[in-house]
Amino acid sequence: MRYITVQNLSFQYDNDPVLAEVNYHLDSGEFVTLTGENGAAKSTLIKATLGILRPKTGSVTMAKKNIKGQKLRLAYLPQQIASFNAGFPSTVYEFVKSGRYPRKGWFRPLTKHDQAHIKASLESVGMWENRQKQIGNLSGGQKQRVVIARMFASDPDIFVLDEPTTGMDTGTTETFYELMAHSAHQHQKAVLMITHDSEDVKGYVDRNIHLVRNQNLPWRCFNIHEKDNREDFDND
Repeated sequence: MRYITVQNLSFQYDNDPVLAEVNYHLDSGEFVTLTGENGAAKSTLIKATLGILRPKTGSVTMAKKNIKGQKLRLAYLPQQIASFNAGFPSTVYEFVKSGRYPRKGWFRPLTKHDQAHIKASLESVGMWENRQKQIGNLSGGQKQRVVIARMFASDPDIFVLDEPTTGMDTGTTETFYELMAHSAHQHQKAVLMITHDSEDVKGYVDRNIHLVRNQNLPWRCFNIHEKDNREDFDND
């Protein structure tokens, strides 16, 4: 099912063009990476897609319902989101638990299913044993994993992730990629992830969208180049 369709999207800061006539889509059941050289406006494209930034031209169409006919839910993880200071008043468990409330309503008690989902979310990022620790006392990589666990706990239909593995060690990163691939392929989630680690993740993803410079446009304009994973990544 098509969840996001972007057509002829262009964006500029003041009079400085950044993106030009970008087209791409995201479907349920696929894990897609977004790559490009430094300065290729990958984060800007994501923000314009989500309506955080207003495109100069073009359109973004997002489905209203998921594949089950329910209201579509989206989770967005920006860069460097895990910046909690030492005084942040929450344990790891409390913070991740709060991800379930938008689904239930703030005044409804969580069920055993909710609690199991919270535990599974923390276990998936290796943070269950740290559930009673204060978030502000964790390392940067641990904070990043807690934020991701909260996102999993909210159980969205679309994951939009901007460099989510920053601060993670190799083993945790591989586990994260496995989990995102499982979410897409077994649970029909849609995953769009900005990454610089295209070689490390290539065995898990279905497609790669690569922002490239168009020499016929001003130097900061980028068009999109897209290849199916089976063509681009499997010919080693």
